[in-house]
Amino acid sequence: MGILAVVNQKGGVGKTTVALGLASAAMIRGRRALVVDMDPQANATTGLGVFDATTTIDEVLAEDRAGAASAAVRSSGWEPAVGHAPDLVPSSPRLAQREHQLATDPIGAQDRLRVALDGLADRYDDVIIDCPPSLGLLTVNALFAADRVLIVAEPAAWSLDGVEQILRNVRRIADRQSGRPDVAGIVVNRLGRTRDAGYWFAQLQETHGDLLLEPAISARAAVTEAAAQSMPIHLLRRDGAEEAGDQFAALARALDSRPAADAVTSLPTQRLDLTAELDRSDVVAPAAGVAAFSREL
Repeated sequence: MGILAVVNQKGGVGKTTVALGLASAAMIRGRRALVVDMDPQANATTGLGVFDATTTIDEVLAEDRAGAASAAVRSSGWEPAVGHAPDLVPSSPRLAQREHQLATDPIGAQDRLRVALDGLADRYDDVIIDCPPSLGLLTVNALFAADRVLIVAEPAAWSLDGVEQILRNVRRIADRQSGRPDVAGIVVNRLGRTRDAGYWFAQLQETHGDLLLEPAISARAAVTEAAAQSMPIHLLRRDGAEEAGDQFAALARALDSRPAADAVTSLPTQRLDLTAELDRSDVVAPAAGVAAFSREL
């Protein structure tokens, strides 16, 4: 998988739960994974069972030194019976102030993380960077460090705008780095069974179908509960957890097998049919799929 940045500047789409789901999938597949938490909210850090970090990504970015992230790596709190628990470069709320300080560096503000991961990323099969919900310097650092970018979208209004904005920024950075990072694809997260979700999912398919990864991640309480309990989804025992774990494992396999897309050179024109009358309370059968949504709308 290399270094994968999990991004979308829109908040609330579930980037962290996707990052943790992929880390859990790596664990059960026997792969060594490193999660780098670049979000000052530090939800990936607590989701991995770490609450007492002393050295964090904040201190790492302050150093501007090759390999500096090695000093911040620690084991996660996950305890699998088999496989390897992910390692973590934790975050803290102090990182929010670091972003403002980085802006004063006229030379290396955008690639501090890439420099810090030098020599460290090679020790792992997968490096997963959980990005903050913004297009500020923290996300830009993640994009400069990444080999590939996974865009997380939700099937909701304004989701297309967020996807297209991040694609433009990936293109601009790739232009400055000989085509790196590549776009690994778009994963639709929190896919519900309402007409509304089906409509926006169909719009994402129409506009960015060549980039959509399968499977989409269904909206399940088990995913949120796993993060809240600081547990990997594959070890949670409750309704829906096994199905969610299977989806994340399938997504991880899709990322391994899918060739990266070239840097985006143009974006499709957004075409939305807003004349359809949506009933947000209506629910369709899961097996109906997107085809059923399209016929009904």
